[in-house]
Amino acid sequence: MNTSLQGKTAVIGGSTQGIGLAIAQELATLGATCILLARNEQALQQITATLPVPYQQHHTYKVADFAQPEQVRQAITAIVNVTPVHILINNTGGPPPGPITEATEEALLAAFSQHIIGNQILVKAVTPGMKEAAYGRIINIVSTSVRIPVRNLGVSNTIRGATASWAKTLSNELASFGITVNNILPGYTKTQRLDSLIQSNAQRRKVAPSVIEAEMLSEIPAHRFGDASELAAVAAFLASPAAAYVNGTSIPVDGGKTGSI
Repeated sequence: MNTSLQGKTAVIGGSTQGIGLAIAQELATLGATCILLARNEQALQQITATLPVPYQQHHTYKVADFAQPEQVRQAITAIVNVTPVHILINNTGGPPPGPITEATEEALLAAFSQHIIGNQILVKAVTPGMKEAAYGRIINIVSTSVRIPVRNLGVSNTIRGATASWAKTLSNELASFGITVNNILPGYTKTQRLDSLIQSNAQRRKVAPSVIEAEMLSEIPAHRFGDASELAAVAAFLASPAAAYVNGTSIPVDGGKTGSI
């Protein structure tokens, strides 16, 4: 099975922590040259310097706040003006928790901009090079809420569904060029995002965080939270030549939590 990414260039969003960081580390290990995108330049510098270089890759970064679409546009334009991008990992932080009945119009617009608009800007910039190379992998880190909404994540549930529909449409349009588009649906994964959700739900319900954590674990057949490296392994496969015929899918990585086929 060919999972080598030697000679490939990957752009990874939200790559200074959590799932994005784990994916950058895994892609670099398989030989990809990684270009990190995030808003914290100090963290970007530190992470870039520590990524594996088994083939003497030269990893770099660009600063961009995904809440600012123009920053994303400037960053990706600067990247594609220098090098073609073969792998794009669309990954950015989720919207704040809360019921949809209490969500403001501004919160919905901000989520749409950060996710759909940001993804669209990145995809439009990288697909010409992918088409020329006859190789492209667009991987979106979404959520299991694509299948079943998550309690108290009203805005997130809404925008994740929109992202999945956008991705499926994109996969149909790009498949003939050797470009695949797939979604990874993380379940409860040990990240700062999970910690913040536990704390938020605990405060909302006026219970100890350990109560919320125990309830979450009880919903998972594996009886544990996922590790970011386990998400990264799936992303690495989807990014590789071995996954050339996997297209338009949404793959839960959730220990069996999603209650649907």
